[in-house]
Amino acid sequence: MNSTLSPLIESSELLSILDSPNLILVDASGGPNTKSAFEKQHILGAQFIDLETDLSSIKENPANGGRHPLPPVEQFAETLSNFGITSDSHIVIYDSNFGANSATRFWWMLKAVGHEKVQVLNGGFQAAISAGLPLSSQNNQNLKVMTYPVSDWKLPTVTLNDVSEASKSSEHVIIDVRAAERFNGIIEPIDLIAGHIPGAINIPLNINLDSDGFFLPKDKLNSLYQDHLKNVPEKNVIVHCGSGVTACHTIFALTYAGFEIPNLYIGSWSEWSRNEKPIAKNV
Repeated sequence: MNSTLSPLIESSELLSILDSPNLILVDASGGPNTKSAFEKQHILGAQFIDLETDLSSIKENPANGGRHPLPPVEQFAETLSNFGITSDSHIVIYDSNFGANSATRFWWMLKAVGHEKVQVLNGGFQAAISAGLPLSSQNNQNLKVMTYPVSDWKLPTVTLNDVSEASKSSEHVIIDVRAAERFNGIIEPIDLIAGHIPGAINIPLNINLDSDGFFLPKDKLNSLYQDHLKNVPEKNVIVHCGSGVTACHTIFALTYAGFEIPNLYIGSWSEWSRNEKPIAKNV
């Protein structure tokens, strides 16, 4: 990362800056079905961002980009404007699933447009409650500001064709962060076909966290991933999930651990499974 600001912030640190005029606090707990929970209770001053409408550009057919493709960067810039976000804003993001719902996806998108002052709350909403952060049921909406100045997504991504080629190469590592049961084709609760991309390795995202839902220390995360990544150039690491959302949790963990930000395969299994054959299953 270019910034010296840690990508993680603790609840005690957030409490100390809640009154900062540059702070933009965002609840990224998911889509419309989670907004009702936000409206009942959220951290004081937080705004709700919607995975489906704000952080994605849903297409009719997931075969074209997956279930949660990125919106056009110009559309995302307008979203940031609507949230009152400028290039000087200090953005803190949390969700109700220890960063795995949409908090790390929003973090990735902000880093991808060059935003520096952005952090994810360690332990998520549960940690905020335990730490005694003030809560509210009041809706918050910052005043719209000038459109955020962006021109392109700046972090590395790969396409279906790139992943197809990488799956045949010993010089690449494709990390699938889904649960082992989905990776092994035992169950598939969301997409049409069960299994995994040939050549991919399974490192479920929950290994990034301790038993209380906090990210592991940097050194432990580094050691955990070092064995898997030591034989390939960091630029050849690809991370994916079901639809390009929870993959960002592992990308965040890798970044926090000191690795270069790896390639995100946005389409992930939701796109791959609708296009590529054969599909590896139980192997």
